[in-house]
Amino acid sequence: MPTLTLPTLEGGTAEYTMTGQADSSLGPFTRPEKPLTSRKVYAAAHVVPVMTADNTPGSPAQLDWDATLAYRHELWSYGLGVADAMDTAQRGMGLDFEATKELIRRSAAEAASVVDAGTYPALAGRTVRDLVACGAGTDQLDPTTVEPGEAGVKAVLDAYLEQLEVVEASGAKVILMASRALAKVASSPEDYLGIYSHLLQAAQQPVILHWLGPMFDPALAGYWGSDDVAAATETFLTLIRQNPAKVDGVKVSLLDADHETQLRAALPEGVRLYTGDDFNYPELIDGDETAYSDALLGIFAAIYPAASTALQAYDAGDAARGRAILDSTRELGKHIFSAPTLYYKTGIAFLSWLNGHQAGFQLVGGLHSGRSLPHLAHTFVLADQAGLLTDPQLAAERMTTLLKTGGVS
Repeated sequence: MPTLTLPTLEGGTAEYTMTGQADSSLGPFTRPEKPLTSRKVYAAAHVVPVMTADNTPGSPAQLDWDATLAYRHELWSYGLGVADAMDTAQRGMGLDFEATKELIRRSAAEAASVVDAGTYPALAGRTVRDLVACGAGTDQLDPTTVEPGEAGVKAVLDAYLEQLEVVEASGAKVILMASRALAKVASSPEDYLGIYSHLLQAAQQPVILHWLGPMFDPALAGYWGSDDVAAATETFLTLIRQNPAKVDGVKVSLLDADHETQLRAALPEGVRLYTGDDFNYPELIDGDETAYSDALLGIFAAIYPAASTALQAYDAGDAARGRAILDSTRELGKHIFSAPTLYYKTGIAFLSWLNGHQAGFQLVGGLHSGRSLPHLAHTFVLADQAGLLTDPQLAAERMTTLLKTGGVS
């Protein structure tokens, strides 16, 4: 196996010899031969830019559609649904609204072709809504130009309704994303309840509600009308209890396992808890004696072979193996999502590049510069030790090239 000289998080360099495999006791990671049933899971996928485009901050996004859609096929082939046009796809961080609309249309159309053709055994009997769920937000608005008050609240509602129509017209499931503009214009919990109640009544099918914490986006501090998480949670639950038939589930990204467990127990019957906790997903998916979480996770776009194999183990009644596989990826997840957490997309694209799913290590908006070489080197090590570098030789060659370019020899 290749040996590389890697920069360390402590400074300096160290020799590292690749292992090229996960813990042998976990067995090989495999594609499922039938649909996954024990948990409902969406992997939040990133987007691949055209490598010759002006991928700098503020430039319109130009996507490599072949590579972007091929990555979704890779996730589908492992039996996972895809959460698209979400924060992992750089909503509000490089992916502009025009590119977002095109991504939603293309991803849903690709999912429909997969369903019609019966492309993957792991998706037999699934619908387009099972294969892809897309974010509807308000990012066509500039949050700096909207002001608190009736006019601002109406502008946010209109923006949401426009995006709701785009997602529903595509055939994908709707994920109502948290809105920076709403966080700015709302003056009380009632403003949140009013807008979201209107959206739920307008929705043609049950939606997923997304609560994204300020560790992912500081502009979302005080969401649901309070900086106090308990008070915000009560507003969130009030909305759901008033509209249970319109809520498929909730996706919570607060990186607080205790809070998620309590919220999960408080949800009305039939409303799923899709964990968005990229630190504590093993125990939340595993669950307790009363319930478990489903998942809508960015980290699953990086660890999908392991995640799928873990879910296959749960399906087979081997919860211990399923939990062990998920636990084997935890350190990688914690590292990729370490502070500043909003740069986690860099790690997901980095692993996509190492595994040959994109021609270069780039993200729209220049976000590939969001992590240091020592951080990326440690990502490389943890991914290798978790058995998630599928072609060790290719990964080593690409890592070596990156290090040379960065002045590390």
